[in-house]
Amino acid sequence: MCGPNLPSSLIHTPRYVDDNKERFIEVLREAVAIQSVSVWPKKRPELLHQMEWAKTKLEALGATCTLNKIGDQVHPRGGIVPLPPVLTSQLGNDPKKKTLLVYGHLDVEPALLDDGWDTEPFVLTEKDGKLYGRGASDDKGPVIGWLHAIEAYQKNGLDIPVNIKFVLEGMAKSDSEGLYDFVRDEGLKARPWVGADEEDLKFLKKIKELKDRFFYNIDFICISNNNWVGKEKPCITYGLRGMCYFNITIECGKKDVDSGVFGGNVHEAMIDLMYLMNSLVDVNGKILIPGIMDDVAELTPEEEKLYADIDFDVEEYRKDIGHNELIHHGDKVKTLMARWRYPSLSIHGIKGAFSEPGAKTVIPWRVVGKFSIRIVPNQDPLTVAEQTRNYLKHKWRKRDNRNFMKVSVMNAIIDPWQADTTHHDFEAGRRATQIVYGVEPDLTREGGSIFIIRTLQRATGKNIMLLPMGASDDNAYSPNEKIDIRNYIEGTKLMAAYIHEIAKA
Repeated sequence: MCGPNLPSSLIHTPRYVDDNKERFIEVLREAVAIQSVSVWPKKRPELLHQMEWAKTKLEALGATCTLNKIGDQVHPRGGIVPLPPVLTSQLGNDPKKKTLLVYGHLDVEPALLDDGWDTEPFVLTEKDGKLYGRGASDDKGPVIGWLHAIEAYQKNGLDIPVNIKFVLEGMAKSDSEGLYDFVRDEGLKARPWVGADEEDLKFLKKIKELKDRFFYNIDFICISNNNWVGKEKPCITYGLRGMCYFNITIECGKKDVDSGVFGGNVHEAMIDLMYLMNSLVDVNGKILIPGIMDDVAELTPEEEKLYADIDFDVEEYRKDIGHNELIHHGDKVKTLMARWRYPSLSIHGIKGAFSEPGAKTVIPWRVVGKFSIRIVPNQDPLTVAEQTRNYLKHKWRKRDNRNFMKVSVMNAIIDPWQADTTHHDFEAGRRATQIVYGVEPDLTREGGSIFIIRTLQRATGKNIMLLPMGASDDNAYSPNEKIDIRNYIEGTKLMAAYIHEIAKA
């Protein structure tokens, strides 16, 4: 990375990161120890502690910070609990400089040792060059990487060439509840955004001083909240799938009954549910809902060629997830397209059925099946939801019994997102990757979803780039989440280099 033609910031910042590697790992250890699980109501004090921890770290860098209260949550498990505050921060306010907005989250997935962890999930454990702990990769490690990149500039007496704003939340694992309204209130531009509803348009009239809003005057947005498509080669991400999440509720009576007394005489809710769930997708993953593929963009030969050069090992991918066989039988291009270019349907669980060890001969009176559809650009989530409801109602009419059936769409509706890869921020990301890793990054999409990304895009009118730090096998949603030390350290250098390169845009 060092060379006679590199500016001083690209020589001194990576050297500083290397010299402080062990201390940076200790900072991550501090963060991982805070059990900031947003879906556990009892951990809300930990979440508040986590946001205050980040505020202290940012203020030590000279940033001005605000913990913004965003109200209370009616928790799905019952009761009312306070939402963790949204942390906004600004470092630099030079009108001659561009302004970069960094989004991240500090809440994590639930984790218990009994879930299959080999180590305590909230104790950062180093083993074979990897750092194991909940949040190490998603998203505490990347957020901390940004802080250390800034520190590397400051400790070397280097001017940070852009103004940097942070918006950090604590509810990303709980549908980013409260953040949508906050972003809209703090940043809706003086023009209707695409898809603005009547409520949005009314709100526009209330905004007087846009220049005083936090999301005003943003030039670039960068998010480090996803992973490489492989383990060795870095990538930059320009697209995400969206999501619609559904419940199918079946009721066959008013109480659970015994199968010995009533089996063979009642239309069982569970059997009806299995019939409907089995009608959604075939053995090869094809979604069976009519019209679902109509709005998906046709694949062009030029686009198909882009997949051929992506560094991705299908067999390694299969082994990492522990499956005996993948649907597309080792075809790299088809596997990648199925992962992020095309919609997919997944069944997640059943509420109300017996699931404990042993045998219980109950016929449940009410069961709820849960499934989701990941949607892609050009698909409208409301259209997909209506197609799905109509299809299941049609299948239910053919079932022809008098049980109660209802299809409902949960609040977890996320628009798909796709960025302009010719934009200045992607050029800066490419150059920064070449400087740090010595390779041209793969341009990738991703199959997952980020709740707030389209809201940020609409509220600011700016392009967004995803600059991942972690590798494909980091287990962000699973036991034994980790980040490789290499990714944590080199990723921090990448963020420092990106700060340098984006200033040239």
